[in-house]
Amino acid sequence: MDIQTGQRVRAPSPMESLEKQLSCPICLDMFTKPVVILPCQHNLCRGCANDLYDSKNPYHYSGGIFRCPTCRFEVVLDRHGVYGLQRNLLVENIIDIYKQQLEKGNTLEPPLKSKETKELMCEVHEGEKINIYCMTCQTPTCSMCKVFGQHKDCEVSTLKTVYEAQKSELKNSIDLLGASNSCLQAMVTQMEETSKTVEENSQLQKQRLGEKLDLLYAILEERKGQLLEQITQEQDEKVVVVRSLIQQYNEQLQASIKLMDKASQTIANSSVAEFLVTAKKLITEAKDASKCSNLQRPEPGFESMDHFTLSTDDVEAMLAKMDFGVGGDDDDDDEEEEEEEEE
Repeated sequence: MDIQTGQRVRAPSPMESLEKQLSCPICLDMFTKPVVILPCQHNLCRGCANDLYDSKNPYHYSGGIFRCPTCRFEVVLDRHGVYGLQRNLLVENIIDIYKQQLEKGNTLEPPLKSKETKELMCEVHEGEKINIYCMTCQTPTCSMCKVFGQHKDCEVSTLKTVYEAQKSELKNSIDLLGASNSCLQAMVTQMEETSKTVEENSQLQKQRLGEKLDLLYAILEERKGQLLEQITQEQDEKVVVVRSLIQQYNEQLQASIKLMDKASQTIANSSVAEFLVTAKKLITEAKDASKCSNLQRPEPGFESMDHFTLSTDDVEAMLAKMDFGVGGDDDDDDEEEEEEEEE
């Protein structure tokens, strides 16, 4: 079980263990012919061994001394250098058999690499392919950077392992985006219903106001227009607020959908190295976009227009000063006093 994540770790299959044994400690890929065997019985790709021997690194000493990158055993090479080392034909034959099994599809999935896949090259070491992933720095790199470059003290892993992990994480982020989009769509629907309710309540209050003021038409006609204007103004202000929220939710929804498409295309169309260059950024953007905790909403009762209720019990002398809510508090106090007296 993984102590950090708490998840059960699947035991490697025999073929996966074999693939690990057939991997070069320098490039972390399966041995490339010809395979050379050192006196310490450790194997290397001859190309990797030659690059390590010829390059300026801590293991290249004068006098033809070569140090094994696995156990640090020192080997004295003759004038032929790495090319004078004995080939390990047994390992080469095992690799041939292993690859034949892969082609038949009996064990593992085909390797990630493809002839059509564009391979990224190291910017520091010319001609070196990016073929490993630095877990410490969270970036793809090459074998030479690990052996004697800026990543020599870092922990590394294969591109395939990190690719599978980050692809799974990005898929989970896409699922989170889908759930977030559903939430956004529900909020847009709710805001549209709120806008409709505001308009309906405003229309209802206008109708009630018109019915009451028509009884006092001669005196209240001018005031009627002023009060209607107040209701309309607040209606317009509230509708503007709600429509603005609807637009924000729609924009966030469209941005989220576009991010989902971009993430899906990255998984489908990118090479492994290209995917790993952009995957962390996409994962962070997807997780940030999936959070709905900062969504703004109208305060409770925002759609209510009941405060425009008009009382018609006022005397005619008060008509010139009539306004919304005037006399409403007094009437409520009177009703409360009457209820207390009845009790």
